[in-house]
Amino acid sequence: MILQILQDALFAAIAAIGFAAISHPPKRAYLYCAFIAAAGHSLRYILMEESMLGVHIVFATTIAAFVIGILAVLLSPVAKTPAETCLFPALLPMIPGIYAYKSFGGFAMCILGQSRQAFEFYFYQFAFNGMVCLFILMGMVIGATLPIFMFKKISFQATR
Repeated sequence: MILQILQDALFAAIAAIGFAAISHPPKRAYLYCAFIAAAGHSLRYILMEESMLGVHIVFATTIAAFVIGILAVLLSPVAKTPAETCLFPALLPMIPGIYAYKSFGGFAMCILGQSRQAFEFYFYQFAFNGMVCLFILMGMVIGATLPIFMFKKISFQATR
């Protein structure tokens, strides 16, 4: 179990560094982005794991995004960068790509379906996966931005 958590953290950190590289932050911010992403993604993994807590992906992602937001706000003065510099790359590994893909696939099959039964099945896939994707994204936005507003004094300290 520990190995799976560490593996999840490692891949999230690598992805965060890749996403951070696109926006060209200062080199000192890469390590913070990787650490924050690893901590947040690992927390989501632990929350979702059936043998531990078995929390639904929407709630687990919201909680993990909140922790990512808190870490980004608290570590931004240390990194001497705005909190968003570390926040956004750390969130991107949690984007619900598989749900978006399955939603689009269900939508395409609705259009191409030959029978009512097939249409209903694929429409269910489209609606279910689309709503899960939407709620995950909303949870990420709300969870990540709350700490910025809660710790406003710290959050904007790095940009002064």
